[in-house]
Amino acid sequence: MNGKSWALVSLLALVSCTVGPDYVRPKFFDNEQQSTTLNNGQGDDFPVSVCWYRQFEDTTLNNLVERALAGSPNVQVAIQKLKQARYALMINRAEFMPRLNAEGGYEYHYLAIGKNAPSMTEDYYKAGLDASWEIDIWGGGRRLNEESRALMQAAAHHLVNVMLSITGETASDYIALKTVQEQQRITKENLRLQQDIYQTVKEKYDNGLVDASALNQAEFAVQTTKALLPALEQQEESYKNALAVLLGVLPGSLKELERNQNNLVRRRLFFPVDKLYHFPLAAIRNRPDVQMAENMLIAKNAAIGQAVSELFPNVSIGGVLGWQPRHFSDFASSSAATYGFMPKVSLPLFHFGQLINQVKLNREVKEEYVYLYKNTLLNAVQEVKNATVAVRKEYERNRALAQSVRNMRQVLSSMRDKYKEGLIEFSDLLMTEQNLLTAQNNLAASNGAVYRNIISFYKAVGGGY
Repeated sequence: MNGKSWALVSLLALVSCTVGPDYVRPKFFDNEQQSTTLNNGQGDDFPVSVCWYRQFEDTTLNNLVERALAGSPNVQVAIQKLKQARYALMINRAEFMPRLNAEGGYEYHYLAIGKNAPSMTEDYYKAGLDASWEIDIWGGGRRLNEESRALMQAAAHHLVNVMLSITGETASDYIALKTVQEQQRITKENLRLQQDIYQTVKEKYDNGLVDASALNQAEFAVQTTKALLPALEQQEESYKNALAVLLGVLPGSLKELERNQNNLVRRRLFFPVDKLYHFPLAAIRNRPDVQMAENMLIAKNAAIGQAVSELFPNVSIGGVLGWQPRHFSDFASSSAATYGFMPKVSLPLFHFGQLINQVKLNREVKEEYVYLYKNTLLNAVQEVKNATVAVRKEYERNRALAQSVRNMRQVLSSMRDKYKEGLIEFSDLLMTEQNLLTAQNNLAASNGAVYRNIISFYKAVGGGY
């Protein structure tokens, strides 16, 4: 191999050099540790679909989620951030590429020499190409591209995270709305019953069969139940407005949110609770927020290499090729040709300490993002654990509440018969009615909580993204 070949090989070796640390994922909380914490069987027999909310079998909810993903301002903001990150990557990719500029110009000069001397004029033409290339010997440009690529990936995961949040919030607010509407229905049914009882007691009172105490108690029950409705109606309006904002429309414009007979909260959702512990563990590290945190860490790691490259000599090459005739007709003449070659080497001297401190600063920033990534992963595991426990415990609570409602209905039926026969006081019947109303509202709230806890579980495992 001759000297020119060795020089070429050496140049290629230099150009391929990339200073700074390569990214290595921090080693904490491996799958085995997560599995132990979550009691997970590391199975894949419970895959999570992006359309997980469809299992609730509610057409209105499905339409609301699709409209929210398409119309939410938060989603549109995240899309714009992704576009900006993509353009930043494209800009940075061109930073260390050779540049070629074409330029042309014309100058006219007039010079008055003296009173009796003739004036002088001069035309000057210029056209040519100007080339420059800052050689990325130490990989600063490649680290810049690595950083920009990681930031673009972080923006992409941020978009997915926003979509997951919008899906979860839309589903959760819809379930909360349906829960409140069901509680209104239960309250109104009980109110009608209590009003009928009040009329019966009033007739007895008018006929002198009961005293004023029974009448006042009957009216107290009616007014107490009636007082529950304003707060429930206020909550209903709040959830409707929240859903409208999520969809990017004005509050009050979602007519499909009115009460209907097909309220999914009236039934308890059947859900395979045991399978909650058999979702793929990879779903946790693939959560959009965890992926976003890791890509931010990758970007900060790349910034270290970019700062290190500034400590080394910078090599650039410039060149000019053009024509500079005094007359336009001489453009084709070889005598008007001009060219130049300008290699350049620069090395930091007096601001070297500043560059060293920049490297140290970037290292500390990277360490900060290591802990941010760790914290994000910890929160993810915590949310999964909390969600799985919440689903299981709410089902236990729900079964107990359903049994209490059945029991109270039987008790109320028996107490009505006894009251008609004069075996018990009216206050005993009144207390039983109030207990049934409380049990029914608690069961409706629990039915809604089952749905909302399942929603939290799907959000915690990344929503299938």
